[in-house]
Amino acid sequence: MLINFLLCAIGFLLLYFGAEWLVKGSSSLARSLGITPIVIGLTVVAFGTSAPELVVSLVSSIKGNSMIAVGNVVGSNICNIALVMGMAAMLQPITSHRSVVVRDIPIMLAISIYLLVLSWNSVLSRVEGATLFGGVILYTVMNYYWVRSEKADSEAVSEVISEVGEIGYIASPRKQWIMIIAGVAGVVGGAELVVNSAISIMMVLGVSEKFIGLTIVAFGTSLPELATSVVAALRKEMDISIGNLVGSNVFNIMSVLGAAALVRPIPIPGGFFASGLWIDYLVMLGTSALPLVMMIKTPVITRGKGAVLFTSYVIYVVYLIAKA
Repeated sequence: MLINFLLCAIGFLLLYFGAEWLVKGSSSLARSLGITPIVIGLTVVAFGTSAPELVVSLVSSIKGNSMIAVGNVVGSNICNIALVMGMAAMLQPITSHRSVVVRDIPIMLAISIYLLVLSWNSVLSRVEGATLFGGVILYTVMNYYWVRSEKADSEAVSEVISEVGEIGYIASPRKQWIMIIAGVAGVVGGAELVVNSAISIMMVLGVSEKFIGLTIVAFGTSLPELATSVVAALRKEMDISIGNLVGSNVFNIMSVLGAAALVRPIPIPGGFFASGLWIDYLVMLGTSALPLVMMIKTPVITRGKGAVLFTSYVIYVVYLIAKA
């Protein structure tokens, strides 16, 4: 039992560092090719930071563990908003751009509702996966034009450019490719370890795939966002971006589940309603709506609001454990 948890932890470390290497190598290569920092930030960085969730769900889908694939995404989205944003705000109040409230969060809610509708018949088909993956391409293009049109608001543009700058630049083409290859190997190897050990833990504990996906796997793939946000809050740095967390959730649904369903249709064993997955979807929707309600009057997540988000995550995990 202990060895399975150890292998799972090693898998999460490989996912974390693999994603870091992949983003650094790919962004450096893109800069060498003359691609602008704005485009790199909205494509290479955005897709790269979702690599852990993407590869874990792909591996789960290919192995036939569809509930881990879906639970990973739903659980990660709940974790990003309730746990990551909540803990960071408790340590340091977070101020966000108004555009996050009027545009980004409503898009996240709309995509979450669309996923609920698609899952109604207890399967995500390849066609439905194609609509999701096509949606993330459209979302990326729209983001580019939104950022370009907001050039008057230099803060919005500088945030994207600053994020790319913080990743660092590797000038050597040879080192760029080494980082990319090592990153891909780390993410793929880490995902394989996480999925295999999660299945073993599931069998030993006698819990469902859904429980493992929503808890252990989802928490592990959200660790990079949690670590980054908490460290930034402890340093009292305003590097915590609500927009990035919201964007990560949009990418999780559209690119992760979209790609996984394209590779292999994702069935929901036992059915969408009988499995109780509809409750987890509603929790994801409710959690996603909380920041919108909290920031209607002022775009700030205070310590008190952060405590509400964090408490909602604790209650949800207690519910999952009690049910399991």
